[in-house]
Amino acid sequence: MTSTADVGTGVSLQYEDPGIAVLTIDSPPSNAFSWESRRSFRTALRRLSEDDAIRCLVVTGTGRAFTSGANLREDEALDDAELAAYLDDFGGMLNALEEFRSPVIAAINGATVGGGLEFALACDIRIASSEAFFIAAGVNVGLIVSFWRLPRVIGLGPAKEILLTGARYDAAQALNWGLVTEVHEPGALLPAAMRKARRIATRAPLSVEATKSSVNQAFELDFEEGQALQTAKFLEMFRTEDHKEALRAFFEKREGDYRRR
Repeated sequence: MTSTADVGTGVSLQYEDPGIAVLTIDSPPSNAFSWESRRSFRTALRRLSEDDAIRCLVVTGTGRAFTSGANLREDEALDDAELAAYLDDFGGMLNALEEFRSPVIAAINGATVGGGLEFALACDIRIASSEAFFIAAGVNVGLIVSFWRLPRVIGLGPAKEILLTGARYDAAQALNWGLVTEVHEPGALLPAAMRKARRIATRAPLSVEATKSSVNQAFELDFEEGQALQTAKFLEMFRTEDHKEALRAFFEKREGDYRRR
């Protein structure tokens, strides 16, 4: 069953069974985030995060762009204090996306530029259309972006090339570097994202969420801290009814019926 919800300007929200939400950035031609569309996106994230039925989120764009990030024309009109607030607001949206309770799949349909690359990096899984391309545009416009997230995703060497050249890289190169994990023809992109989302949405949700939250901490923990977190989360999941149901479903060769407990 498919249904839609109004979340405001520049973003559309669609619900798909089982427990999948699709957020589409719709701010042509480049799908840049204005103040209004950022507010709409964060409103949607808050609504979805409070809905326990949501088990996976897919994010994509309309037309030939995924997103170009912040609207640079809005930036030009701001003084230093206003610009700092603007950046905090944009960064807050990215953090909310990265920290979203359930996994987030970026179905990257086209141009992913500047802050749009940072937006994609805040998602958990990235798959791309063969028509997608990626530009870390900071050095092209005398700014700096993506230096923290990008090396953590693809490693220091490739990240330096992308960041220091400001060059355009196609989906095949992004796949080679691990920036995306799959490349599909344009018409096959969203169906591929939905298949992956359905796979995630039919796993035990408490386990999926604990795994995402723990993986997000992986590079910030030393060995002992990592082992302690692994043990604590394993024991926490072991005690759940969903773990018992997952075992029953596995042995009975059926989908699990999970109750988040």
